[in-house]
Order: sequence, then structure tokens, then C-alpha cells
Amino acid sequence: MGLYVGLDVSLKRTSVCVIDGAGKVVWRGTASTSVEALAAVLHKQAAQAERIGLESGSMTPFLWHGLRMQGFPVVCLDARWAKKALSSNPVKTDANDAEGLAQLVRVGWYKEVQVKGLEAHRLRALLTGRQQLVQAKVSLINQVRGLLRPFGLVVQSGSGQSFSARVAELVAGDEVLTMVTQTLVAAMADLEKRIEVLDKRLRVQARGMTEVRRLMTVPGIGPITALAYRAAIDDPTRFTHSRDVGAYLGLTPKRYQSGEIDRDGGISKCGDHMARHLLYEAANVLLTSVSAWSSLKAWGMKLARKVGPKRARAAVARKLAVILHRMWIEGMDFRHGKPPVAA
Repeated sequence: MGLYVGLDVSLKRTSVCVIDGAGKVVWRGTASTSVEALAAVLHKQAAQAERIGLESGSMTPFLWHGLRMQGFPVVCLDARWAKKALSSNPVKTDANDAEGLAQLVRVGWYKEVQVKGLEAHRLRALLTGRQQLVQAKVSLINQVRGLLRPFGLVVQSGSGQSFSARVAELVAGDEVLTMVTQTLVAAMADLEKRIEVLDKRLRVQARGMTEVRRLMTVPGIGPITALAYRAAIDDPTRFTHSRDVGAYLGLTPKRYQSGEIDRDGGISKCGDHMARHLLYEAANVLLTSVSAWSSLKAWGMKLARKVGPKRARAAVARKLAVILHRMWIEGMDFRHGKPPVAA
């Protein structure tokens, strides 16, 4: 009779529960949250395990890859799916959660999550670091604007001057405001230098990836968007149909159907937030700034006149996700299509 294992992972310790094919607990305990410690426990308590389950989370990738490399049949369970199943137990403890995960992998009532490669996570770390710095810079700009408003000083946009020059001109003669704004502007300048360092590294990454250069042939798709899409998808062959990518990135409408009620909602916003946001921005650039004709832009403009620009951008973003996947799979550049012939 086979053995099944549940791992409830936390930052320092992981609860381990081993059950047999009948669902009876064979062993339970804890181990340090490291590949070596967990492998030692599994070798001793469940060397012939049929399946080992753990939930998706921030600690999952290195544990999943590490245990897989040692030959353990580890599966990653969708945390949202597992949470609903585990919530039926009125007593929540790490030990009970580990047993619940073991029971889920025993009966097969779980949704498996694809664990991306560590290189994809490294690329995502670069993108996330850049995003955090950009957000910090924007926050500082807003702080400066907010600090000056009580004094009736408004930093105008589009005056041809840099932001720091406009601020310095406004606060000239006020010692306190000059000191505060100079400090914040200096922090912004430092952030800009650090953003440029990451931008340079990301440009190098984009040039070194054939698939990323190919994705950048799509109008509106730059290196940051292409790299974010690359990191989010990781392995394009895991999607049977290209249209599934739209749902994976949360760009398809939600639906609620029960009895006589059947209604659609906005997009689900599941999955990778960064990739979804950048695709939405790329769709906006395509519809508003790209001058070159393409069948995709023509379709989006027609849809915008029918349902409005916001819904059209979401629809074009979903279409972009599908097109990018198909280009990646087939190894082809973007095709603009043939413009209609004037009558």
C-alpha cells in the first residue's frame, strides 16, 4: 500500500504528515524548511511515497525543484483550491493542514500548479526590483507635489523644464521648503540611476533571448513587457491552446451561474499582475500611439467604438496574450496583415 505525504510549509519549520493508502496517519512531525532537512525526513519516513503535496507559495519553487532533483514525486497544489478543502476542518493547525494536504493528494482531489523554473524567477526578481524603484520614484514625486500644495505652489507639467528645476524655481527664497525638496529630489535622482542600472541589465537580457526579441516585433510591446510575459509563461508548451493564456493571466471575464442566474463580470484579474498590467498598457499604446496599420489595431479600434475604450483595451490585451503565445510556439514574427483595399 503506497504512502502519501503532505507538507505544510512555513518560513522556518515545515509540518510533515505521512498517511497510507487507507488514509491512516503513519507518521507526523516537523523539519526545517530546507531541501536537505525535508529530504532526510522523507528518505526515512516515506522513501517510497506515491505523491508528496505542498501548496503554492513564495517558498515553493526552491523546495519543489530541490526535492524533484532528489527523485521525490512532489506535486504543487493550488493554494486557493486547497484552502477551500482544508477550511472544512474546524481546528486549524499546521499539523492538521499537513494531514489535509496528504489526504488531498491521496484521493487526487486537487488542482496541480505548474512550478516555473528558477531562471524565470530570477528574471521576475529583476523586473520586480525595477518596478519597486519606479514606484518609489513616483511616490517621491507625489510627495513633493503634496508638500507644496498647502503653500499654493503647484508644480506644472510639460513646461519644458525638468521636475527638479520646476520645484527649485517654486521654492526659491524659502529655506525650509528648499531643504526638504532638495533632499527628496536628490533621492529621486539616486533612484533614477539605480533604475537605469536595472534597465541596462534587462535590455541585455532581452537581446540575449530569441523569443523575447521575437515578441518585441509586436507594435506596443517593448523589452519590459516582453520579458514580463516571458517570466510569467516560462514554458509555452504547458498550454494546450493559446487561448488559455488569456484566462491564465486574468484577462477573461468572470462568470456566475446558479439556477436561473447567469451573469458575466469584469476580467478575473487572476494570475500574474505585472504581466497583465503591462499587456493592458501595451494595448493602450497600440490603440493610441502606434501609427502603423495592423489587423489587430483595426480590430481594437472597431471594438472601442462599439464597447468603449476601457473594455477594448482589456480585449486587445487578451488578444495580445494569445498572439504572443502563438508567435512563441511557432517561432514567427508578428504579422501586420493586409490593409483593406479602398473602394
